[in-house]
Parts: sequence; C-alpha cells; structure tokens
Amino acid sequence: MAIPEGLSITKILEKKSTASLQIETLGSFEVTLNGNKIPDSAWKRDTAVQLFQFFITSRNARAMHKASIIDRIWGETNEKAGNRNFKAALHQLTKTIEPNKINREDQNFIIRQGLTYRLDTSQVWMDIDALDDLIIIGNQCMNDQPEEALVAYQQAVDLYRGIYLPNRIYEDWCADERERIQVLVLGAMMSLAKLQLSRNPKETIRLAIRALQIDPTWEEAYRLQMEAYLSEGNRPLAVKTYRKCQQILQQEFEIDPLPETRRVFEKVRG
Repeated sequence: MAIPEGLSITKILEKKSTASLQIETLGSFEVTLNGNKIPDSAWKRDTAVQLFQFFITSRNARAMHKASIIDRIWGETNEKAGNRNFKAALHQLTKTIEPNKINREDQNFIIRQGLTYRLDTSQVWMDIDALDDLIIIGNQCMNDQPEEALVAYQQAVDLYRGIYLPNRIYEDWCADERERIQVLVLGAMMSLAKLQLSRNPKETIRLAIRALQIDPTWEEAYRLQMEAYLSEGNRPLAVKTYRKCQQILQQEFEIDPLPETRRVFEKVRG
C-alpha cells in the first residue's frame, strides 16, 4: 500500500514550525500560539482546558451538538449548570487561543455551525496527529524501504513523552484515545526494535525495556529483548528476560508465554 499523497516525514516536521497553533498532549499538555507558549495561568479556569482537550480528542469526529459535549464532559451536572459551564469555558477558551479576535468575528480554530462545534485542525500542529502520520509512513515503508521506515518510527517514538493528557486520566471521554495511542506507540517501538536488531541490538534492548515500562505484559518486547541479548552472546540475560516474562504473565493473567516466545527461549538455551 502506498503512502497517502502529500504525506512525508519532511512535511510532517515542517508543519510544526509553520502552524500558528501547536499542541502537545503526550506526557504533558502544552499549547503554543504563534511561537509563544501559552502559560497555565492564561486559561483562568480548568473548564476551558477541559473543553479544549475534548475538542482535541474528538478532532476526527463530526461536529458535535452542544448538548452532547456537555453530557460527555459534565454529565453529572444539571442542564442549567451544564450550559453555564459550556458558555464560560468556550468564552475563556476563545480568549486564550485567539486573544486578538474581534467580537462576532469568525473563529479560526473552534468552528460553530448552529449548535454544533468542532476543532478546525488546518492551522494546527498536534503531536498525536504527527505520531499517527509518522507511523503510517513507517508501516508502509517497513518491507520495501526499511531505512525510511526506521526514520519514521524513530521520529514517532521520540514524540511519545508519556501518556495522552495525563491530567485527565480519570475522564472517560479520553480513555479510548489514550489506549489507542498507547497501542500504536508500542507497535511502533516493536517495529523499530526489529529494524534495529541486526543494526544495533543495544537499541533493540533499550526499546524493549521502554515498551515494558509502558506495558509490562507486552510479550513481543520480551521476545525482541531475548533476541537482542542472544545476538550479543549474552545468554544469561536472555534467560533472565524469559523468566521475567513468565513471572509477569503468571502474576497478571495466570497464563504461560506464547509458543513463539518459548521458541525463542529454546533457541537461547541452544
């Protein structure tokens, strides 16, 4: 499958420097407007940050009705309080990301159509969108252009500084996106680890360890770590890795390692 037209590593990286609004969501939440980072104090109220983060999370969905937005974010409030929250949050959000906007002037980022709202991402760079695009390139180049895939995966992995919206870990409305991103990143780490196995096994080990810090049950990471130790001639650490895999899988799921993991272990034992 070909890379989508107009998508390239260079263009993804260039967009960050040209976009008027830059949003980082991985490991922390930071917003930069026209080259200047927006300080936390500028948001005034957390509901404005919540609303903006909700728009970011639902950026690829259709415009949502105000009532649906209120229900997703502040579902336990009554209708009057919900409307009040939304109005105040939208007002402050607009003031924060469009401080020079003239009253009644069309907004550049939050698009309103009747009672529906959505985030216009055409002038926005987001780490999560860049992450998605880089992984797409890596996946498409993995077999035929491994060097290009290696660069794309490395750029994607470098973008991942931690979980999605860490200040919203208890909010249901961003849980699916957080899980989706984590699975994507773990897949990219494993693909990169495979590409590095014959080039730089120490990097494969580092990537496997990092993946296991994110999800200690990610079995593929144990296999690649064992393969890398074996390629370095370090059988004791490869055996130790397998035993750790056994222990974690028993603790978490009461299951044994997969057959492919056991096959790597048999190869380690010689």
